[in-house]
Amino acid sequence: MEIVAEWFRQFNDTGHVSLLLMVIDIALVAFVIYKLIMLVKGTRAWQIIWGLAVFFIFVLVSDRLHLRALNWLLQVFLPLGPVALVILFFPELRHALEEVGRLKFFRSGFAMLGREDITNLVEQLTRVVDDMSKSKTGALIVIEREVGLDDLIANGRWMDALVSVDLLRTIFHPGSPLHDGAVIIRGNRIVAASCTLPLSDSPRLGTMIHTRHKAALGVSENSDAVVLVVSEETGMVSLSVGGSLLRGLQMDQLRAKLTELLQVRETREGVQSIRRTMSSALSRMRPGGSSDRRPGC
Repeated sequence: MEIVAEWFRQFNDTGHVSLLLMVIDIALVAFVIYKLIMLVKGTRAWQIIWGLAVFFIFVLVSDRLHLRALNWLLQVFLPLGPVALVILFFPELRHALEEVGRLKFFRSGFAMLGREDITNLVEQLTRVVDDMSKSKTGALIVIEREVGLDDLIANGRWMDALVSVDLLRTIFHPGSPLHDGAVIIRGNRIVAASCTLPLSDSPRLGTMIHTRHKAALGVSENSDAVVLVVSEETGMVSLSVGGSLLRGLQMDQLRAKLTELLQVRETREGVQSIRRTMSSALSRMRPGGSSDRRPGC
């Protein structure tokens, strides 16, 4: 209790400006940690982080249980930790620095786009899916959102081209060397084609679910990506998101669903929320604020 009382005394002695700076400092640290997690989630670095966490848990447990031989063996590797981290995370560190340099670290791919760009992207995708559905051309289109898909991009063919109906139609043409695989879209650009996707192993899937649909579910189960599928047998259009599969979509339904999923919330709403929070905090700090009021005598 004395520690808590001392903390409250220091808290009351802290100036309003210092308190505000402390809140901003904590918010910035939380934001950076969140962006780093989103940056490595869905990549090999995510599994490496979990492996390191298990390693340190073993070190602590072996020390508490006095397993001296095991603890000594584990601690032998600790001095190699910094060098090992640089080697293991070199691709991710380079990618993070590139994202910061392009100012993409602070905003998602779709947050960088304006409303008109997103509308145009949805229109391009709807048109090309409609064309391929009528011609029964198989297609698998993955739209990256917050969770990175760098591992999937790495096993495909790098492109970095603006999304267009003609380009997508050419990629998925049966005679094209890139048609056998998935296209991955980041923002309004095609970043890779002919990508191999992990298949879903969900026991709920029936025997009627084909490979393209299993691949679409596999990606959407492990990320927040939106995946479009066109069946080459029936021409049926499906959309997978969050581990679920919507089949037999009409073009109006597809357009509405894509607009809903890809539309980034207005920045104004976030700014207004921050303003309301800051105004409420400042009002409590003022001499006449609710936090400084005393009960009447």
